[in-house]
Amino acid sequence: MNINLKRKKFYPVSEGFNSYLGTYGRTMDFPELYEDLHRFSQLFPLFDRDGNDTLWKTVYYEPAIRAELNTKLTKIYSALRTNAPKTQDHLVMERVDFCDFGNSRPFRIRIVNQYNDNYDHFYVKIADASRLYGLELEHVLSPNRINYLVNGNTLIEEHIAGVPGDTFISEYFERPETNQVRIAKEFVKFNERSFVRLLGDMRSYNYVVDITPDFEDAQYRVRAIDFDQQSYEGNKEMYLPQTFLENEAVVHLCTTKLNYETMRQYQDEERTLIERRCTLARTRLAALWDVMLPEDLAPFEHVEILRDGLNQYHQTEVFSPCETMGQLVKLNLETSLAKQSG
Repeated sequence: MNINLKRKKFYPVSEGFNSYLGTYGRTMDFPELYEDLHRFSQLFPLFDRDGNDTLWKTVYYEPAIRAELNTKLTKIYSALRTNAPKTQDHLVMERVDFCDFGNSRPFRIRIVNQYNDNYDHFYVKIADASRLYGLELEHVLSPNRINYLVNGNTLIEEHIAGVPGDTFISEYFERPETNQVRIAKEFVKFNERSFVRLLGDMRSYNYVVDITPDFEDAQYRVRAIDFDQQSYEGNKEMYLPQTFLENEAVVHLCTTKLNYETMRQYQDEERTLIERRCTLARTRLAALWDVMLPEDLAPFEHVEILRDGLNQYHQTEVFSPCETMGQLVKLNLETSLAKQSG
């Protein structure tokens, strides 16, 4: 299915949500520099190693502005990695890239260690409440830990390493060392994780594949890297990665390598793991629901469309009283986890 998306509205972080973020160590006093990073004087297209346009642009700052930003950005990188915003002379801001393509219009910062030329990336984005709820739900409900910091309207996110999904599909699928059955299994699980917590728009360029060598073979984990569409769209299909045209090759792999019973087994396995994470993080999750459930995180017509779609999907009417996206997320999680294959 080819689904077209419009640029979503940004939702500010409420006082209650900001208090939650502070309680769980997500806030820190650092410069609110998202707008500050727009002080560039030129933009240059950024191409990959094969000469393809990445849709990112490298920005150029005048020397005085660059020196000022270097101090701020290396301190923030230190805070993200060590929880201590301090100047470290061996770290420098080597490059800043800007992407006007996505919802969050992020800046990507490359920090280099001058002692060994090793580099790392992090992102500076607008602190949109939808995205922050997506990051928190990923941290609590998925097998992945998420590292980020917020101050005012500025969100700092660490880079999530892995092979971009579109690159993995085009370049790794047919390699002789690639275990296609394990890829199919992981995509079924990823599809389940995305739908259970209503994370939308998992097209192939919004996730990465983390490949871990094992003693006999490789293990694969699909990780979301874009959380802008956390419970925002009304169309239920938005929350099923299998419905996106960009994932057609993976869907074909699943249907040819796995039978129905096996797919149901993997779905049950993933729901069981999510349920265990909910149990372990019950206090944190309860605090998150307290602030998320009453919040306005999408146009109300999206809520109406999605609750009807979820009623139809689950063959129930329990979603009918829901008035917010937070209520739909919580109830969809509970309803999905209650399902077991016969």
